[in-house]
This record gives sequence, C-alpha cells and structure tokens, in this order.
Amino acid sequence: MSQQNLSIERQPVLFVGHGSPMNAIEDNVFRRAWSALGEDLLVAHGARPRAILCISAHWLTRGWWLTAMAWPRTIHDFGGFPQALFDVHYPAPGDPDLAREIATAVSQPTDGKPLGLDRGQWGLDHGTWSVLLPMFPQADVPVIQMSIDMARPMSEHMALGRQLAGLRSKGILIVGSGNTVHNLRAMHGDATHDQAYDWAAAFDAEVADLIVRHDLEGLSRLPLTSTYGHWAHPSWEHYVPLLYAAGAAGESAYASFFNEAFQGASIAMRSVVWR
Repeated sequence: MSQQNLSIERQPVLFVGHGSPMNAIEDNVFRRAWSALGEDLLVAHGARPRAILCISAHWLTRGWWLTAMAWPRTIHDFGGFPQALFDVHYPAPGDPDLAREIATAVSQPTDGKPLGLDRGQWGLDHGTWSVLLPMFPQADVPVIQMSIDMARPMSEHMALGRQLAGLRSKGILIVGSGNTVHNLRAMHGDATHDQAYDWAAAFDAEVADLIVRHDLEGLSRLPLTSTYGHWAHPSWEHYVPLLYAAGAAGESAYASFFNEAFQGASIAMRSVVWR
C-alpha cells in the first residue's frame, strides 16, 4: 500500500462511549455518529491514519501490553446477544513493527520498563471493534490494542496517556473506549436516550465540566472526590480509558462532545474529540 494513502498529519484523540455491543450492528443514533465521525476524520486529513491505537475497557492485565500480531482476531467477549453479533468479524491488520516501536518509546509507570508485547493471546475485543467497524468499515487501518492494569492508581493511567501524545504527530489515531458512566446492574430497559438516573447525569456532568476546563488532574481524582462515583462506576475499568485519551490530548487541546445521551439510564454514551 503506497505511502500517499496514509496520513502522517497530526491526528486527533478520541474517547468513545461504546455502550452495548449491539451498537455495532443496530442502526441507531450512536452508530450513525461513529460512522459520521469516521467520514469526517478521513475528509479532514485527506487519508487514512497510519494506524489506530485503542485502549479498551475490556482488556485488563497485570502490567501494560500491546497486541503485536499481524492479524489480531475478533474477540466476542460477551454473552446473551443475537447470533448476528457473534457473526461480526473485523479483519483489520495489526502492525507488529509499530507495536515494538511504541513498546520501547513508552515506559510502564510502575518500573520504567517497556510495555509488553502480546503476539497471540488477545486480539480486538468489542470495546475496540464495535466502534471501529462503523468508523472504518473497510478495516484497512492497522489496529493495535493496549491493555489496562487496573491494579494501578488513576494517576499512572493519566501519566501513561501523556506518554502517548507523541504518537499523534506520527499519524496514529488514539482511541479510548469505555463510558463516562457504566453501571450495568442499574440499567432500565425502558428508558429512552434522554433519560438518566440523577446520579448518572450528575457524574457525567462532572466529567464534562472537567474536560471543558482542561482539568486533567481533576479527571484523575474524580473517582475519589465525586459523591456519585460509587453509583456511576461499581468498578472503574470503563472510566480509565478516558484518562489515557485525555492524557494524550493534553491540557491545550480543544474538546468537542458528541453522543451526549444514555443507554438504559445508567450507561453514559458521551464521547469526545480532542483536536
């Protein structure tokens, strides 16, 4: 593939609220917004990104790892959904050489060692492929996924995100995939997209305010400072990808929101583009 088809311009950073896996195949407002964003990114840069680095809420490890296989498999890490969802495959290539480059350029906050390289155990879970499928349906952009070590404090996730910032100028699109509010146990099946529990709406608003004010340290501290945190996130793996994205964007980036709605009253779909 010729270099002229690739974008080496500075890329934006995304945080995408991925919500239900069904968003990958249903014709709804969230999927349409992801599709429109993909088209906008291609038009704005005139070419595909060189690669995509995605930090998904669904790959949790000890230490930090990068997928480093040539053809990462599509992982269906869920149950109880229609067969049509299990039939989805996202055959994007990986980029082992780029994974090695990132692994040595970025150090683990715990001990300063390079990131680990996973050459076959993982792949692309639904936090990654469910949002990339509508954005880049041709699956022709190499995708690398980075894991999350949830045993580490929030400050270290932000610090590692800051280290990723330099990848943007190398044509790499950084995508954090999670949710600003994620409480599956509280989901209300009959709720509309504009309905949310008071605590869900309040926590989502706190997140939005910190982003608008470029308060990255406030985002890191919010799990400890918010009155609504224990309702908004019974566990924090869906919040943490936001810290990587915000860290990579930095304090000076302009943030715009889309998909400012909810699923089941307790899953916030708020998504962010930093340019």
